[in-house]
Amino acid sequence: MNSRVFFWSLTSALAGFLFGFDTVVISGAEKTIQSLWGLSPELHGIAMASALYGTVVGSLIGGWPTDRFGRKATLLWIGVLYLVGAIGSAVANNLSLFIAARFIGGLGIGISTVAAPLYISEIAPPRLRGRLAGMFQFNIVFGILVAFVSNALLAGIGENAWRWMLGVAAFPSLLYAVMTLGIPESPRWLLSRKGDREAGIDVLRRIQPEASDAEIQALANEIIAASNIEGKTGGFWTSRLRKPILLAILIAFFNQLSGINAILYFAPRIFELTGLGAKAALLQSVGIGLTNLVFTFAGLWLIDRLGRRTLLYIGSFGYISSLGLTAWAFFTHHYSIVPACIFAFIAAHAIGQGTVIWVFISEIFPNRHRAEGQALGSFTHWIFAALLTTFFPRMVSSFPPGYVFSFFAGMMVLQLIWVKTMVPETKNVPLEQIQKQLGIE
Repeated sequence: MNSRVFFWSLTSALAGFLFGFDTVVISGAEKTIQSLWGLSPELHGIAMASALYGTVVGSLIGGWPTDRFGRKATLLWIGVLYLVGAIGSAVANNLSLFIAARFIGGLGIGISTVAAPLYISEIAPPRLRGRLAGMFQFNIVFGILVAFVSNALLAGIGENAWRWMLGVAAFPSLLYAVMTLGIPESPRWLLSRKGDREAGIDVLRRIQPEASDAEIQALANEIIAASNIEGKTGGFWTSRLRKPILLAILIAFFNQLSGINAILYFAPRIFELTGLGAKAALLQSVGIGLTNLVFTFAGLWLIDRLGRRTLLYIGSFGYISSLGLTAWAFFTHHYSIVPACIFAFIAAHAIGQGTVIWVFISEIFPNRHRAEGQALGSFTHWIFAALLTTFFPRMVSSFPPGYVFSFFAGMMVLQLIWVKTMVPETKNVPLEQIQKQLGIE
């Protein structure tokens, strides 16, 4: 593997670390915040989902700066948004300031889910694209694990522990922003959007130093030709793009209807429902983070070997069995198996949807519309994440937990049918060939 490409991909993927940390760190502070400001269940849900609402907006608008100003500049400003969000949420002295700061951090998350996987997919060789783009997801779950560990370590330091839990993200945010200064612009953006052939070819040479000048020129011509065809065939919302549009919407829809974000956000509370004490529940949450990391690593190892579609199959069967058993445990009061079932659920997500989603969305759209397609998939993902996180506290207080987990299991049966009937395989296929494979000419 070209060490430069690996470093550039890793730098971009570190946005995922901040994403994972910022998203889940709130789980250790949510009960303290509720009691500190005397929040009703409805206000509590809004406060917990404030970052997700920012994420929805960020994912919706993220395609515009990514196309207008470039992938590199967008990645840099993501780090700035994370930094402001972390400091602001840590020093907030009322609910309004807290929600505003979390919203700003959420903007960074939303834009990162557009720009980071897209950038990696555009610089990665086809045979390594799954693993390199998948590093974004690996860093998300690494950030989740670090957040759970950080929360456990900081939980006993006093009444302001929750502020430290939220504020420590400022340090990796600053480091990430500095590191983005050292990456090049995407060659596909330079060639298809900026029209700078010389700069685009220079980056292609750095990506493929073993390739001859003729091969580099041919690749540049192929990228430009594909973009020119796209430019003559209309905008994003056209019938020719209906298949990738539908695929992006559905993979994001099913990702969240598994219940993954709700379970990650409220893991300590779910474990407390089984009779575990608060401290034990927090430690069980660290186990979730570790399980997520290990099986995401396994997913990265397999994604370019077995392919995206196979991993979605594996994940679907794992979802159905683990969620079904969790529902059964709550119905029958066999609470002792709930932690193991939740760990199995996390493993199924990590090796399937978790590893595949950002890679898959970044592959299926043509160059000229990749940022818009990534934004569509990210927006769909986060609007459902925000809705589920907002209403999950009300769901578990209004319905027996067994019904909630049964609903998630039923949605995963639908996902299995979707994978069987609609999802194509994209492993080892050059980006410009995938659009032909999907009938986009």
